[in-house]
Amino acid sequence: MKKGVITDTGPLVAYLSQRDKYHTWACNQLKQVSLPLLTCEAVLTEACFLVSRNGSDAADLIEMLDKGWLSIPFALLHESKAVTKLMRKYANIPMSLADGCLLRMTELLPESLLLTLDGDFSIYRKFGKKAVPVIMPEK
Repeated sequence: MKKGVITDTGPLVAYLSQRDKYHTWACNQLKQVSLPLLTCEAVLTEACFLVSRNGSDAADLIEMLDKGWLSIPFALLHESKAVTKLMRKYANIPMSLADGCLLRMTELLPESLLLTLDGDFSIYRKFGKKAVPVIMPEK
C-alpha cells in the first residue's frame, strides 16, 4: 500500500450531501489533499447507505472510484485476524467493521493521515499505543 490520506465514511457523505453540516468542510478538504483518497469497501458500503438516506445519489461514490478519486488498497480477506482483534479490543466503544479496517489501514500505512468526522479515532490507538493522525474539523 502507498502512503496517503485515508478517508472514513463521514467526509464522503458530507462531500456528496449538500445538506450535511460538514459539506463545506469536506469540500475544502478534498481540494487540499492528494488524490486518490484511500479507503475500504466497508466505508463505501456505509457511505452509499447514508448518502442515499440523505437523498443524494449513492452511485456518485462508485463514480468517484471509477474516476480515480478513491482507491481501495485494503483487502479484509488478508487482514481479517488483525481487524477481528481490533474490534474485540474496542468492543466497549463499539468499533464498527469500517473503523476496524480504517485503524488497520493506518497501521499498514504509518505515514498516512485519516480524514474523519469520528471522534472515536481519538480513542483508538495504532498498534495499541500510538495516536491516529487525523484530519478532523475543529470542535
